Amino acid sequence: MADLTLNLIDASHAGELMTLRRAAFVTEAQVYDDPHLPVLTETLDAITADIAREDVVTLGAWLDGRLVGSMRVQVEGSRAKLGRLAVAPDLQKQGIGTALLTQTLEYLPEDISEVWVFTAQDKRASLDIPGMPGHDDDFDDYAGELTFSYLRRILGEDHLVQAFGAPDTVSEDNEVR
Repeated sequence: MADLTLNLIDASHAGELMTLRRAAFVTEAQVYDDPHLPVLTETLDAITADIAREDVVTLGAWLDGRLVGSMRVQVEGSRAKLGRLAVAPDLQKQGIGTALLTQTLEYLPEDISEVWVFTAQDKRASLDIPGMPGHDDDFDDYAGELTFSYLRRILGEDHLVQAFGAPDTVSEDNEVR
């Protein structure tokens, strides 16, 4: 997507991030008939505190100054756990989520050797992971009526590109082209 810029989210973007996440996940809440999904009940203070955590990387995607996508990554030693991938509803299916997934490693510590992504089991296909080269395993977990899938990729020389698809061309200023 032209003019999409990826960068870290800081505390000054907490309000925008909260708005983006709520807009992106409200349809999930409707599908599962659960308006109390954790992502929808987080307070601004909780989001701000999460952004400040040393073990969390929050990546954002901006288009013409508007925050249109985000992803939260928790770092646990050499493992990265990707979650809360959110894309503005009016811009879904245009490569923003893919850009966030494929360029995540650029913003993480160099010693990351294992990447986990989690999503609702019936949304797995939206990550384009099953059947792709490098996808190692998946595990399911249950929370009430919702089944979560955890997808794991052990990194090698080609890192996330093999796991999540080839990225778009990226300029030196991290702009996706």
